[in-house]
Amino acid sequence: MTFDSQCDLAALVYEPGEDPDSLLRAFADDLNARGTRAVGLVQFGERLAGAPRLAATLVHNGEQVSLYQDLGAGATGCRLDPGQLLDVGGRVGLAMDDGADLVIINRFGQQESEGRGLLHLIVRAISADIPVVIAVPAKRFDAWIRFADGMSVRLRCERRALDAWWAGLQGRKPGASLRSPTVCEVFK
Repeated sequence: MTFDSQCDLAALVYEPGEDPDSLLRAFADDLNARGTRAVGLVQFGERLAGAPRLAATLVHNGEQVSLYQDLGAGATGCRLDPGQLLDVGGRVGLAMDDGADLVIINRFGQQESEGRGLLHLIVRAISADIPVVIAVPAKRFDAWIRFADGMSVRLRCERRALDAWWAGLQGRKPGASLRSPTVCEVFK
């Protein structure tokens, strides 16, 4: 399968041991510092009393929010609080209403691979012609491509890949070049 490198929907595909969160957070910080409005959320983990807890940073304002639910000492399942995730998604949606040049979504995780989570934000952003980048674990890339109907670029979990993708999108702004539309543009 071939992916269009100028598609405005990008999957930052990571393997175990790679850190897409720090990469996306630094990317958003750099864009926002240059006057580009990146909105969305980036996950981070914290340890409280030795137990991992799930949290995220809203990249457009720096607010840190908990996505963790306490399932009790013996619980082994996912501790993501779907209600909190949807609440935070609502805040990202409000930030998009205030204008966005890029939407960053923390993960294509279990919720999203089952058709829930923050997928609605991706659909909303693409419908509004706002580029989206999302961290996708390599083990879920096939599910991601099914969701995206093949209309996504696959980026390595490296800053230079992210920067090159963004620079390619910036080169297509009106009047920037006379080029053919990308596959993603044709099928929108």
